[in-house]
Amino acid sequence: MRASDAISVGVVRHIRQSRRAKLALHAISGLAALTVAILVARHFAQSGWPLVGADPRLVAAAAVLFLAAYAFKAFGWQRLIAPAERPGSLGLAAASGAACVAGAALPGRVDDAVRIAFLRRVPGCRAGVGTLCFSLLMLGLIDTIALTPFASAAAASGDLPLALRIGLGIVAFAGFGAAFVVVILPRAAGSRLLTRFRFANWLAERATSARDARRAVVLIALSWLVRAAGLCLLLSAVGIGLSLPLALVFLAATAASGALPIAPVGAATQAGAGAAALAASGISTTEAIAFAVAAQALAIAVGAVVVLLAAAWFGGRRLGLGRALPA
Repeated sequence: MRASDAISVGVVRHIRQSRRAKLALHAISGLAALTVAILVARHFAQSGWPLVGADPRLVAAAAVLFLAAYAFKAFGWQRLIAPAERPGSLGLAAASGAACVAGAALPGRVDDAVRIAFLRRVPGCRAGVGTLCFSLLMLGLIDTIALTPFASAAAASGDLPLALRIGLGIVAFAGFGAAFVVVILPRAAGSRLLTRFRFANWLAERATSARDARRAVVLIALSWLVRAAGLCLLLSAVGIGLSLPLALVFLAATAASGALPIAPVGAATQAGAGAAALAASGISTTEAIAFAVAAQALAIAVGAVVVLLAAAWFGGRRLGLGRALPA
């Protein structure tokens, strides 16, 4: 279990129970949004919009791949929730999209609270807050496992500085620890020594089976792979060049920064980490920042599209159901 995910659970519970926490969150969110808007506007005023002059066909193809990455991750997340409480994949994808959009202004790790709040309002969602929190803990572990081969490949390829290789090695090594937790958790929850505790029984009912965990790893690994392919196309679209090693370095850096327990603004932190990794790989600082902003902006735009598609789908179903009911 990652410390950052444990903090997310505490944040969700505290926000749900405290009116002051809700007001503080709104105030912080507004201030963060204003700060991000000022910084982004200042950067664009000086350097211009990063996608100006980019190949529109490659940008569109990258957007489609980002959209596919949302789908694969939703299917993987779905396997981590017990069948009796499992939400639909569209609702899970939309929850991730809403968290990505909110990450443009909200502090890091609050995106998990956004996912839970969104899913609780999805029609037909039977999963409780506790179940969703536990599924997000498992999703963080599976994410780390699925990212291991990409971080390892990035560390072993290209002429990277030693410090960056060490960082990527730490990300890869964390995957082995996460795999150990995923394997041992169902066995520990079902052991005779712990079954007398109520929490252990609750955990045993929701612990991911080895079969579902394997499927989740494959699906989420596909999500990372598709996202890496989209980043490759985006690198080529902005003129840096089609480079899988650079895409993997950027992907690993942004994913690792997303696991920080505390971060000022989620999207800004990930973009900053990705830009720093690209700059350390030999890309000019201006190009690295422009690409990081472009990649994050495209991911947020695709997340917004996923939310809108889900809203249209659920709204259409609700409207159709209302017409089908007798007057």
